[in-house]
Amino acid sequence: MAEITNSTVVHRASVKDVIGERPETAAWSDGDAFSPLTAVPAGRWRALAGRAAEPNGYYLPDWELAVNASAQGRTGVSALSAWSDASLAPDGPAGLIGLLPAISLWHAYKIPLPALVSADPYGTLCTPLIDCDVPNDAVFKLMQAAREAGAHALILRDVSLDGAAMKSFTEVLQQAGMRPLLLQSHVRACLDATRDADELLRDALGAKKLKELRRQRNRLAEHGDIHFDVARTVEDVGSAVEIFLNLEASGWKAKRGTALMQDDGDAGFVRRAAIALAETGQCEIVSLRAGDTPVAAAVVLRHQDRAFYFKLGVDERFAKLSPGVQLTLDLTRHFCADPAIAMADSTASADHPMINPIWRGRLAIGDVLIPLRRGDPVVPLIHAALSLRRVMREPARRAAHFIRNRQEKSA
Repeated sequence: MAEITNSTVVHRASVKDVIGERPETAAWSDGDAFSPLTAVPAGRWRALAGRAAEPNGYYLPDWELAVNASAQGRTGVSALSAWSDASLAPDGPAGLIGLLPAISLWHAYKIPLPALVSADPYGTLCTPLIDCDVPNDAVFKLMQAAREAGAHALILRDVSLDGAAMKSFTEVLQQAGMRPLLLQSHVRACLDATRDADELLRDALGAKKLKELRRQRNRLAEHGDIHFDVARTVEDVGSAVEIFLNLEASGWKAKRGTALMQDDGDAGFVRRAAIALAETGQCEIVSLRAGDTPVAAAVVLRHQDRAFYFKLGVDERFAKLSPGVQLTLDLTRHFCADPAIAMADSTASADHPMINPIWRGRLAIGDVLIPLRRGDPVVPLIHAALSLRRVMREPARRAAHFIRNRQEKSA
């Protein structure tokens, strides 16, 4: 694709400049660098995830393919991929070394400029999967694939700013005389699961708050013995996911219209993904019961040595007894007792009123613009368009965040 040199040409750029005409049934051939997500060989995708330089449970194939199949507003995704040179030989080994599910800037933000954006996997982490043995080579080839697809920039949404993937992007850009452009950033809660849980909770909450939570737990026990359950098998996860969906749809999320159960596609993706990932030990559903009554449940993903706290559902009838907090305390002990887990990512919003006081670790997360050509005049236009969009949306976002935090405090 020829370089764009003036704003008139940029204005005419459309989604087809970036993604082209690519039917979902397009055939896959080794070395395809940009194709429908459904065409990526799942076995090679899983192999890459197993040796990824940085974990991301939301870009595991069984999760992202389920999202792409039916989740509201998140279907029709393509994939940028990077391949080792050996894999391009007719009889070469599987050599997928990088993968980034992606959509056009138009699809993501209704901005008619030639850029690609990391696809929203229904979890607030879009860190690409890159091979830990050749991370810079993987990043270089992902950027090359984006250029060949017609893009002038990559926008990585919700990426870990201090992680291995961004380190490689920064190094590759520096070698080409470029640098990443930070669009926005925030910090969110995470758990150092290598610590002793009781010590961690004492440090985080203090004796007075822990005493109040024990009092609430005792009151909750008046409704029946308290049980913390972990569903791991396919059969158990299949049953537990229904409990989670019903709890999540029983309170303020349903009133706001954002409960997963309120959309068949959203509920369908969670059911499909949870069961598929349970087969590989990468999904658990944790629940808290008072007697026979489930009062809270959450979906947890696992990738390498990291856990991801997806969503929480609570029975609002017990809101005054903090069932969501009680479940999170038990989940904290569960993670800290598991030698396979070093860190848990809350994947929550910044300043989340429930999780922030409990998990005191912090992850820097942000949106980053990756230029693909040195001195490209289109990149500043993309940057300016994204900045203007953010300024215009910020007041509404802050209002929605304030309302959501007030609602979540009761969980």
